[in-house]
Amino acid sequence: MGVNNETLYLKIEQNTIVYDRHVVLNDIAKMECTNEAVLRQLKQKKIYSFTNQKDEKKEKNQMQVFSVLKIIEQIHEDYPSLTISNEGESDFIIEYIPNPEKPKVMNTIKTVLLCIIIFFGSAFTIMAFNNDISVTDVFDKLYGQVTGTKADGVNELEVCYCIGLGLGIILFFNHVGRKKITPDPTPIQIEMRKYEKDVDTTFIENAGRGGHSIDVS
Repeated sequence: MGVNNETLYLKIEQNTIVYDRHVVLNDIAKMECTNEAVLRQLKQKKIYSFTNQKDEKKEKNQMQVFSVLKIIEQIHEDYPSLTISNEGESDFIIEYIPNPEKPKVMNTIKTVLLCIIIFFGSAFTIMAFNNDISVTDVFDKLYGQVTGTKADGVNELEVCYCIGLGLGIILFFNHVGRKKITPDPTPIQIEMRKYEKDVDTTFIENAGRGGHSIDVS
């Protein structure tokens, strides 16, 4: 198909999740072109099909690394004279999830177990830290210096410390239940994004070294 003086702007994220075994370009890419006919055709262009696992008892998630050059090559098969400007990643991952919906009961059980582990793990860490630095002795001495009397049992400093510790954790993680205190991303969200990016980068590099990446010949 002939296309003169037309430019296609192509943007693909580093990791894209699809739920259909047959992947079309619109599933993984954002595109812009002044020629609407070209855009409509390319959105429906099939670029890859994951292995059919219907013979197996349970379909497994599949991942495939692609080079954007391969996508450009496939587009040029239909539009040889089309200019393509890549605005996204040079290498990316397509992740196929055949069964996106998991049983809600299992998700609830996993969430409860995770909360229990985090709660007791955090409590043990805080207690171990307080024991290492002898925080009780520190508060007793400070209480005696400020008030001139010896602390008897739990004093005001320890109560304020406990309240401040809880408030500090809430403010640091920027969450009260499902509500965020500020629109900024939480520290956990930031670390999770860094972790996901590192995992994707490593997966892409390993696929390239192992020759498992789909690229131009």
